[in-house]
Amino acid sequence: MDTAWTLFDFIQQPYFQRALIAAMMAGAACALLGCFMVLRNMALIGDALSHAILPGVVVGFMVAGHSLMAFFLGSVGAGLLAAILIAWLQGKGGARNDAAIGIVFSAMFALGVMGISALSRREGVHLDMKDFLFGNVLGIGRDDLLLVGMVLVFDVVCVAVLLPYFFAAAFQADVAQTMGIPTKALHYFSIWMLSLTVVASLQTVGVILVVSMLIIPASTALIISNKLRNVLRWSMFLGAFTAAVGMMASVYWDTAPGPAITLSATALYVLVLLGHPLRGIWPRLLRRYLRLVRHWAEDLVKLLFRKPEISKDQVLESLRWSGFTYSAAVLCCRLLGWVQKLPKNQGFYALTAKGHTKAMQLVRAHRLWESYLAQKQGFEPHQLHWLAEKDEHYLPQAFLDQIDQRLGFPDMDPHGSPIPRGTATKAKGSSS
Repeated sequence: MDTAWTLFDFIQQPYFQRALIAAMMAGAACALLGCFMVLRNMALIGDALSHAILPGVVVGFMVAGHSLMAFFLGSVGAGLLAAILIAWLQGKGGARNDAAIGIVFSAMFALGVMGISALSRREGVHLDMKDFLFGNVLGIGRDDLLLVGMVLVFDVVCVAVLLPYFFAAAFQADVAQTMGIPTKALHYFSIWMLSLTVVASLQTVGVILVVSMLIIPASTALIISNKLRNVLRWSMFLGAFTAAVGMMASVYWDTAPGPAITLSATALYVLVLLGHPLRGIWPRLLRRYLRLVRHWAEDLVKLLFRKPEISKDQVLESLRWSGFTYSAAVLCCRLLGWVQKLPKNQGFYALTAKGHTKAMQLVRAHRLWESYLAQKQGFEPHQLHWLAEKDEHYLPQAFLDQIDQRLGFPDMDPHGSPIPRGTATKAKGSSS
C-alpha cells in the first residue's frame, strides 16, 4: 500500500511528469531510427555513437560552460566525426567494419571519460560522470523536454518524407544506387539523425544504455510485423510504452530509471519472442507438435483401414508406438470424427464414414506416389515405401490428380496393390 501511494505521489510531481514524457518521447524517437539500424545491420553504429559523443560534451563545456545547447552541438559534432572516422577506416584504412567501429568508439569514449574526469577536478565545476553514463531523467528541465520533443518531431518528419529512399537503401542498396539515389549522402544523413536522437536521449538512460532504446523495441516490432510501415508504428509505440513502464518500475522498486527502462524493453521482447501467434517460439513448437499428432492420427486411420479388427497392442507393435503416442492419435482421431469406439469390444476402434474417406485418400496418396517415384524418378522398389510413408501427409489432392493423369490413371502400384480411385479417375471413367 505504501509503495502504491509513493508511486501515486511521484506521478503528481511536475519533475516526474517531465521525466515520464521525456522518456516516452526519447523511447519513440530512438525506436523509430533503430528500425533502420537493425534492418541495415548497423546496431553497433548506434552503440558507437552513444559512446563517441562524450568528447563533444567536454568540448561544449569548455567553450560555453554548463549549457544545454553547447552540450547538444558538441555531441552532434562528435557523433558526425565518429561516423566519418569509421567510414575512413573502413574505406582507406582497410579495417573490417566491426573493427573500425570498435576502434573509433572505444578511443573516443576513453578520451571523453578522461576529459570529464579532468574537468570535474576543477574548482567550481559540477560535472557528474554518472549522469552521462547512466542518465539523470529525473533532472530533466523544460529546455530538455523541448529538445527531446523537437528531435522526435524532426525524426518523424524526415522518415515520413524520405521513407521510400530509406526503404531502398535498407533492402536493396545496390539497386537504389543504380536508380540514382545518393546512398552515401543518405547514410551520413541517417547518422546525423541518429546523433541528434542519441544526444537528446542522453539524459534519459545515459550513453551506456541508450543502445537498448535503439535496438530492443525495433527488434520486437520486427517480430510483430513484416511490413515496414507497421514496424515503424509498432516500434515507436513499444519504445514509448517500455519507457513509461520502466519509469514506473524504477519508482516502485526504488532503482535507477535507465536500467529499469532497458529491462522493461527486454522483458517485452522476450514475451513477444516466445508468444507471438505467428512467429513466437512457443506457438511454432505447438503447431509443430499438433502437426505431428495429426500425422500419428493419419497413420492410425490408415492402419484401421487395412486391418479393421486390430487391437491396441497390435497397433503399438505394428507402428512401434508408445502408449502416449497411441492416446494422442486416438484423441485426435475422435476430435476430427475419424473413429468411433466399438460398444462390445473395449479398446477397439472402428472408422467412421469420414475416417474411411480420409483413409482412402491417404492410401491413394501413398500408392500413387510410389508409382510416380518408380516410373518417373527411377527409384528401386525397396526405396519406395519409406519415401511414400513420409510424403503422403503433405500431398494435396489436386496435385495427386495431376500425378494420376500423368501416369495414365494406373490401377495398381509397383507392389501390385490396387490404387483407390480419385476425382481424376472418376472423371475419366464417366467421360468414357
